[in-house]
Amino acid sequence: MLKIKNSIFPLLLLSIVLMSSCKSSFEKLRTSNDPERILVNANKYYNEGDYLKAQTLYEIVLPYYKGKKQAEELYYKFAYTYYYLEDYILAAHYFKSYANSFTNSEHREEALYMGAYSEYLMSPNPQLDQGETLKAIDDFQLFVNTFPNSDKVETCNRNIDELRKKLEEKAYNAGELYYNIQSYVSAIVTLENMLKDYPETDREEDVRFLILKAAYKYAKNSIYEKKEERYSETIEKYKSFVKKFPQSKRISKANKINKNSLLELKKLKYDKRHKS
Repeated sequence: MLKIKNSIFPLLLLSIVLMSSCKSSFEKLRTSNDPERILVNANKYYNEGDYLKAQTLYEIVLPYYKGKKQAEELYYKFAYTYYYLEDYILAAHYFKSYANSFTNSEHREEALYMGAYSEYLMSPNPQLDQGETLKAIDDFQLFVNTFPNSDKVETCNRNIDELRKKLEEKAYNAGELYYNIQSYVSAIVTLENMLKDYPETDREEDVRFLILKAAYKYAKNSIYEKKEERYSETIEKYKSFVKKFPQSKRISKANKINKNSLLELKKLKYDKRHKS
């Protein structure tokens, strides 16, 4: 047993020594205060795909090379290290910063696109906050406006359409949620705003029918003094729906809502005449 321990100990010691020497090699470089050597090795790590080490070294020498000819390539690669490491928040920041700082660079078009694309990759599913989606749309639009002849314009427009669909879906889901929790006014306002914001939506029939249902439920649940006004509004919503979608598969349901609203309105007017 003692022999085994004695034979293992030198191997463990050797492993520790080797590990510490490998570690100290990078640490010595990192703390060398030799910017030229650090930059050479940063580029080496970058080319080898070791983006974390490259990023660490680039960050050290960025202040030293600020304003010098090496700064442009350094900053360009530095931005890409964040992208390759899937840190899209900082990738977007540094790509846009590069595009704004090096306005005459041959990489400016690419950097502006990559800033927008990094935002695009952060766009969440429609159930979540869409702040990143809005940023991505703005950044893609900025790219199209800045480089209207770029071969990336078609991709940008396609991505914008995709992101807008996501915003449409979020708006519709919000309107549907308001309807389900019986907050009918909020449902109507949200869905009508959706139609204004996305006039080309392919969900217009769904939206207008849900608006009609919300208006009817709102009228039914209103206090007596407001019912006449709100049933009249429901009938107007019905007219808008039928005008736009006369062949809708929901037409029978819409007709029923309209019929009930007309009957209620007739009763209310009858009551009003006889009370006066």
